[in-house]
Amino acid sequence: MFELRCVFWGDSMRLCVVSVFMAGMAGLFWGGAVRAELKNGETVVFLGDSITQAGAGETGYVTLFRRTLEATRPDSGIRVIGAGISGNRVPDLQQRLDRDVLSHKPSVVVIYIGINDVWHSKTGRGTPADAYEAGLRELVQRCRAGGARVVLCTPSVIGEKTDGKNELDGLLDQYCGISRKVAAETESALVDLRAAFLGYLREYNTANAEQGVLTTDGVHLNEAGNRFVSVRMLEGVGEIAAKKRVLRHVVLFRYKPEVTAAQLDEINRAFQDLQRQIPEVRDFERGINNSPEGLAKGFTHGYLITFGSEADRDAYLPHPAHKKFVEMLGGKLEEPFVFDYWTVE
Repeated sequence: MFELRCVFWGDSMRLCVVSVFMAGMAGLFWGGAVRAELKNGETVVFLGDSITQAGAGETGYVTLFRRTLEATRPDSGIRVIGAGISGNRVPDLQQRLDRDVLSHKPSVVVIYIGINDVWHSKTGRGTPADAYEAGLRELVQRCRAGGARVVLCTPSVIGEKTDGKNELDGLLDQYCGISRKVAAETESALVDLRAAFLGYLREYNTANAEQGVLTTDGVHLNEAGNRFVSVRMLEGVGEIAAKKRVLRHVVLFRYKPEVTAAQLDEINRAFQDLQRQIPEVRDFERGINNSPEGLAKGFTHGYLITFGSEADRDAYLPHPAHKKFVEMLGGKLEEPFVFDYWTVE
């Protein structure tokens, strides 16, 4: 949602502020505080269905996960194994857990399952909710008995529409709730792929397409989807930090020609000092335009202020220190421009 507001600085300077409010993605990928950090020499097994089977391919998420570890921790000796089979549901994983997973003596087992348990309900071959929950609990218990830490993933999507009108959205959300419950009650790490996918699609599928953004067919991952899932998995085992959304406050100034270098220094120092005076300012940086494209429209100085919330920004704008800074600008600007946005991956 976009909001265009006009406010007035001093007697003559009108400032147009464009605020962009975007659907929340912060905190969506991680469902809890439990993590499964990898140690040198450990073995990670990804257990799942056709998504994970394809994930072990050349551009699949399992392969991308492994290559990242090879690049960032080349001497770690961590083994990464894909154990996905097309069409599998939770009962299938229960049947083959010993053969395809525990036989590798894994240190970490990542369980990415649930799509077929829901999808196959259309043909009478889905997994009842109680059996799904009991099966997940058994998988966690057996993996732990075999010495492995467990990462549970919620199933992602069956259709990429963002308006809740994919045929199986309701049932899929129910089963995702079960996965979250099992993860919480068994104190397993959770990678909430359902929430992550929905958050991403709200931002990058505004056309409400049924497929083609992160999947090839509404279910199976395309290259972008594999990259997306690999990052979520790396976050899930603590290899990379999950990004948190922040609110950016972008300020551009076009100064009047008569403004002196000394005045510019005074303004820049005062703007920078707002971070010290106003605790809600999380970060501040600035710079002078050096773009070769010739599209700056006369704006020469840029400032970037970071907030953790809209409440923090709301405290900053009327703060006496900010008001004093605005007064300092009086008569020195030809035009200011401010653009606020929530960061999106």
